[in-house]
Amino acid sequence: MSSSTPDPMDGFDTTIHAPNRLRICALLDAAGEAEFATVQRQLDVSASVLSKHVTVLVDAGYAEQRKAVRDTRQRVWLRLTRPGRDAYHAHLAALRAIVGT
Repeated sequence: MSSSTPDPMDGFDTTIHAPNRLRICALLDAAGEAEFATVQRQLDVSASVLSKHVTVLVDAGYAEQRKAVRDTRQRVWLRLTRPGRDAYHAHLAALRAIVGT
């Protein structure tokens, strides 16, 4: 590959690529922000599985959590950060380049 031709793998992000993390990013990209329990229901995973994947995204700087009280209970809302949204879109572009669409 010449240096002027971009490598389709440049935007490929192994942090995002794990299926549940990719689904979390897709949901949050579309929703903007979603309550933890809503994401859990949509992905049909346990709270511990979701928490593990969210922690990876938060540690990478791709997602953030906002805690607030709603209906007298502490709730957690999730959203992608700007770097997370950019990384997710770059990853999608890399996947499209890899499959040729």
